[in-house]
Amino acid sequence: MSAEGSTKAVTMALAANFGIAVTKFLAFALTGSSSMLAEAIHSVADSSNQALLLIGGRRAKRRATPEHPFGYGRERYIYAFIVAIVLFTLGGLFALYEGWHKIRDPHPITEWQWVPVVVLLVAIVLEATALRTAVKESNQVRGKAGWFQFVRRSKAPELPAILLEDTGALLGLVFALAGVGLTLATGDGVWDGIGTGAIGVLLCVIAIVFATEVKSLLIGESASDEHVRLIRAAILAGDDVDTVIHLRTMHLGPEELLVAAKIAIDLDDDARDVAQAINGAEARIRESVPIARLIFIEPDILRGGHSTSTTAPAPGLE
Repeated sequence: MSAEGSTKAVTMALAANFGIAVTKFLAFALTGSSSMLAEAIHSVADSSNQALLLIGGRRAKRRATPEHPFGYGRERYIYAFIVAIVLFTLGGLFALYEGWHKIRDPHPITEWQWVPVVVLLVAIVLEATALRTAVKESNQVRGKAGWFQFVRRSKAPELPAILLEDTGALLGLVFALAGVGLTLATGDGVWDGIGTGAIGVLLCVIAIVFATEVKSLLIGESASDEHVRLIRAAILAGDDVDTVIHLRTMHLGPEELLVAAKIAIDLDDDARDVAQAINGAEARIRESVPIARLIFIEPDILRGGHSTSTTAPAPGLE
């Protein structure tokens, strides 16, 4: 996945949400609409999240150290998980509280009635533009995968985060526009509170979905099926490797893959032959899958009982 593409989408979303947040707060100050306040806080949460994604991407580029020999690639996952927490608490829970408060104590919008409608319509246009950028960048890397599969399987958290946030923002704006519109049409402020509550439910659902996916990345996900296939094929491409006994992979970051393999060699091979076989396999893996940064290959003699499956639920290398 292109880091430049992810950064472009995040930066675009950050700029859009910051401007939208300022405008929504102004609209809330003029009208007292709870939907406008919920949407303003939503935009603040989104802006904070995009800033966190940019910070995580920058910190993940640090070189490995003796204390962290595998590098800092997973910092992108840490910051993405914080994003989910911020979206759930600052966005979702606040909107739910504000909606509940407005339903209990409803009041109509009596002043500057046109302001929230104009602000929401402008925000819809800006959010749609930001979402269009995220979709365009995602299309360059998702291949034939569907959108749901892309969000589920992507190893880089930035684009799925922006896709979910911008989609949620657009739906939230529609909910807010419906709540404000019905409040203006009926004079009943309860509709404003219902719209606010709908925004809160939406944000909580999105946050939970995103947190679940990022948690999987934090625990450690294997390479994609295509990369596993390429790695196995690269190892077996040499005449000096009989078979792959075990193969384990794990993403240390979106562009950093750890590969651990046990290969079968000929019983008559001496130390030099074994070293050449390992070096050749490593070179072929790096050529086939450039993100394979750390490769550990253990030679062994094939004997009964070893499985050659890469999908067997074995706890680790033997």
